[in-house]
Amino acid sequence: MIRPAFTEFLIFLIPFGVYALFLFANRSGVLVQSSWPVHVIAKLVIGSLLLVIVSFVLLAHFSGASPNSTYIPAHIENGKFVPGVEK
Repeated sequence: MIRPAFTEFLIFLIPFGVYALFLFANRSGVLVQSSWPVHVIAKLVIGSLLLVIVSFVLLAHFSGASPNSTYIPAHIENGKFVPGVEK
């Protein structure tokens, strides 16, 4: 459960990283308070939340088993290991 939460946290940080790279490329002070006004932070938070929501929707829609499929877990058959499959 920690890996998906960490992934979503990193997706949330993407717009902030892009903005910091933009400031660095323009030779502006990345750590200067005037480079991070409140309205820019608000826009970055909104963009971050939209990215996280889109990633949740895409994860829910395009991951997992196909409809009406049955998962057969891994098992031992005739002394051989058979990996899990979806039928």
